Amino acid sequence: MQAKSAASVLATISGEVRAAALNAMSIELENAKDELIKANTADLQAAKQAGISGPIVKRLAITDKVFKYMQNRLTDVAALPDPVGKTVEGFTRPNGLRVAKITVPIGVIGIIYESRPNVTSDAASVCLKSGNAVILRGGSESIRTNIVLAEAMIRATAANGIPEYAIQIIRTPDRAAVDEMLQLDEYIDVLIPRGGKSLIERVSKESRIPVIKHYDGICHQYLAADAPTDQAVAIAVNSKCQRVEVCNAMETLLVDQAAADRLLPALKAAFDQQGVELRGCPETCQIINNIRQATEDDWGMEYLAPVLSVKVVNGMDQAIRHINRYGSGHTDGIVTESIETANQFVAAV
Repeated sequence: MQAKSAASVLATISGEVRAAALNAMSIELENAKDELIKANTADLQAAKQAGISGPIVKRLAITDKVFKYMQNRLTDVAALPDPVGKTVEGFTRPNGLRVAKITVPIGVIGIIYESRPNVTSDAASVCLKSGNAVILRGGSESIRTNIVLAEAMIRATAANGIPEYAIQIIRTPDRAAVDEMLQLDEYIDVLIPRGGKSLIERVSKESRIPVIKHYDGICHQYLAADAPTDQAVAIAVNSKCQRVEVCNAMETLLVDQAAADRLLPALKAAFDQQGVELRGCPETCQIINNIRQATEDDWGMEYLAPVLSVKVVNGMDQAIRHINRYGSGHTDGIVTESIETANQFVAAV
């Protein structure tokens, strides 16, 4: 009820006020940095003691790079054009009646997510920018960090003209809180789950509220026959290794048969330096030695770890068929010097 009331007021507040609040949130995060790092350290220690896997623990950590990312995201969102009150289309009828489709806030958005505490600031910023109140429910493994983040953002918004309760966070790790949240269709207008497949399936199955969702992050890069070696290797390594534990990290690399002899040895050397285990199709295993042969399960696997499946494909059509069969529609790319080939790939995937 509090969020619903806040959303009604927030919808009437100017874009300038919302942008100023977002900039203030970035400043307040700086003021709370010491407290935030202390809370994050406690979350990391608890996660390790609980036996949570290494990639998930890595998601929890707020490094200097992650902290700066969170601050920059707040100011970047503040600088975006105001999305509220824009006329999408409109016309005037012969009798003078004007008809228009105008963007308006949804109302109250509930976001249920796991692990990464930067989602707390990302989600709050996007909701505030678009004039929506938000109820955040992060994972129990990062609850201390999330509460400090939320409190800092709430202080900033309260001091800059944003109604109380426009940003809220559920402060208990009890799973029952999610069960109750899923039934609040009278107070929450839409739910967005972010996390593993089991979380998203549960929310979708049990929620009485409309859900915006995606499942796995089974992401692909296709190296076309004309992909330059240095560029292809650099993009492939970045796609996999920048952060192996995130949902848009590459999990399957597709290499055009016409370029496989040229590209695969260079890729193997680069991934060896990064400590990435390769699992290849039979043709891949013939070209590069000492790698594990991929199974059928590997093509549909979201590793979230330094493991990569590699398949040689006979042209772009086979690459597209593979992606459309095994991919999750999250993030897929092509490396080619042909804009025509790139456009065909984008249209078909």
